Amino acid sequence: MITSLYIKDFALIDELETRFEPGLNIITGDTGAGKSLIVSALNILLGERAQLESIRQGATKAIAEMILLTADDPLLKQLLEANEIEHGDELILRREVRQSGSRAFVNDTPVPLAVLKEIGEQLVDLHGQHDHQLLLKEEHHRVVLDNNVAIVKCLSDYKTVYEEATQIRQKLASLKKKEQELRQKQELYRFQVNELRNLDLKEGEEEELEQEMRLLDGAEDLSQKTSQIIHLGQESEVNVLELLRTIELALGDVSRIEPEFNSYREELTSARVSIEELIHFTDRYRDGIEFNPNRLDFIRKRLTDFRKMEKKYGKSIHELILHLQELEQTLNLADNFEIEIEKLEKQQKDALAKLTKEAQKLHHLRVDEGKKLSSMIEQELLKLGFRHAEFEVKVQWLFDESGWIDIEEKKVNCQAEGADHISFYISTNKGESPKPLSKTASGGEISRIMLALKSILARQQRLPVMIFDEIDTGISGPVALQVGKTMRELATSCQIIAITHLPQIASMGHHHFVVGKTEHEGRTVTRMQLLDSDAHIREVAKLMSGTGISDAALQSAKELVESAG
Repeated sequence: MITSLYIKDFALIDELETRFEPGLNIITGDTGAGKSLIVSALNILLGERAQLESIRQGATKAIAEMILLTADDPLLKQLLEANEIEHGDELILRREVRQSGSRAFVNDTPVPLAVLKEIGEQLVDLHGQHDHQLLLKEEHHRVVLDNNVAIVKCLSDYKTVYEEATQIRQKLASLKKKEQELRQKQELYRFQVNELRNLDLKEGEEEELEQEMRLLDGAEDLSQKTSQIIHLGQESEVNVLELLRTIELALGDVSRIEPEFNSYREELTSARVSIEELIHFTDRYRDGIEFNPNRLDFIRKRLTDFRKMEKKYGKSIHELILHLQELEQTLNLADNFEIEIEKLEKQQKDALAKLTKEAQKLHHLRVDEGKKLSSMIEQELLKLGFRHAEFEVKVQWLFDESGWIDIEEKKVNCQAEGADHISFYISTNKGESPKPLSKTASGGEISRIMLALKSILARQQRLPVMIFDEIDTGISGPVALQVGKTMRELATSCQIIAITHLPQIASMGHHHFVVGKTEHEGRTVTRMQLLDSDAHIREVAKLMSGTGISDAALQSAKELVESAG
């Protein structure tokens, strides 16, 4: 139950605080007085998106906050604990809207908007001015019927099997498509495999061959240069080593007389040793130089083959090796397609058998619950002035030649929400057979049917709060009085906040609030006032006769209020 509502700097509302009580809380006011602002504030507290335009001019932020008393609801408790929200008997929902965005809080704990919305849905059902139009859309009829505990569980089981069957169907379709594509390209793939296999590609071979080719290409030059080094070093008449030895001996003699030459002699000895080692290494290297024109031709041809294949496929040698592996795997898969397809077809058959069973369970449950809902709605419509109303929830199989499953020897299409088409039919005149609600019901009838559904919903789900924003659209007179009585009766099982223009409904309120505009400090502001019993009667009279309240209107209003009990 909502105990209080606080709004600050929200459009025309500078600051508003009010308390709601158990029972039927009526809100009235002139057109444009700001009743819709109250609903807008309640909407954003229940998780709807906030508009930046709602911030009052000159203010930095708009605030909406409401306090609710919560019963011992295990689902709500579980939701609060899952989001680490401290809770007790009271729940405080708060929204702050700034130019930079909005923030949501539950018991002073910041929460994502989705969490606020989920909490709100468990506590409050808010029926907006245009929500009754949903009944004119047949796709919404399934949502109404499926709002049933037994169907919710059955639908959940169906969805699990449906998702499994969908995945298998997709895998099978994908595999068959691949098989078809592969059959068309199989010859090409086999040719490419043979071509790449014949080339016998190996990782790193290209780099090794290029290095070897550089050596073979330079073998003659290497031999000539290394021979020159050896000749100059030790074979010519005046060779380097002999010359160094001669100098080394002379330095030895000199250093014995003048020690300062000793370091130079040592350096020369070291240089001579290094040159000897160089000449010995060069001699050995020259002996190992290979002159192999055939090998060089082979390498050049193989590297040419590599270049042709790289250009043809647009891939490097490394990528060609990977490509060959992929082609081999693909061709191997092609050889096993028949086995894989047969395996998946068996899985699909089993999955569709399970899906058929779950679809039938869901269908029959919807038929049974549809009959119960039809009967309950007829009873509620009788209270709302439909003396000869017949209401029928039609649940029909989605027959389709391309359907998934077989029912009654016909193909039936399966969707995520079941294999049924659900639509509401109604007849409000005696002797007339029910026809589609979306094509026959008037605005006033739709409003009453929606109220009937809401009444049933409140009892089934035990919603603590229901908010109606002008659900009385299109009705008047005795019918409006019946609607008011129904709402007052419904208010014994949940708190109702209702915005109305009709005196018949307003007179049924346990508590009556009036919304109006006034001026404060040179600006227009919206105010909301709780009426006492006398003011309640006067406001009902005003709704009956306009601004000029006659004695007759007052008397009629008093009688209406007294008839509410």
